[in-house]
Amino acid sequence: MSYTTEEGRERILGDIALAADQLALAVAALGEAYEELDERTADQLESALFRPASQAYGRLRRTHAEFAQRSGLPGQSFERSSGGMHSADPRVYVERAVQAIEEADHVLAELQDSMLPVEVGDRELREGLSAVREAIGNLPAHAQRLMRAQGR
Repeated sequence: MSYTTEEGRERILGDIALAADQLALAVAALGEAYEELDERTADQLESALFRPASQAYGRLRRTHAEFAQRSGLPGQSFERSSGGMHSADPRVYVERAVQAIEEADHVLAELQDSMLPVEVGDRELREGLSAVREAIGNLPAHAQRLMRAQGR
């Protein structure tokens, strides 16, 4: 399929925005889970999941904004997300977060596989995408371990 440089860059920005929305959902869900956990487990969730997810979300937003600026395309403001319908069970929130993280990773993987970041992107974009994927790659496994320990 043929596309112009501008069309390719717009697709990149759209895919990044989609992944960022998923990470915003993950961060919100993890924040809700934190409120439902005992202090020790909440601290573990914060260090193992919430902080890395928040940092990845911030990095992805920056990657989006900086690439849009370098490309001369409009940026986007990202809205806060909610953790979904209320649940007293923190595992529900953690599962929502894991699903959102996995979806964000899938979107970014498909974007990288499309070769658009190579064809119409730049080094900074590719580094940002790689850094975010690296940051979120192990979070589902960390969540599973944390929730397994919580169930004991």
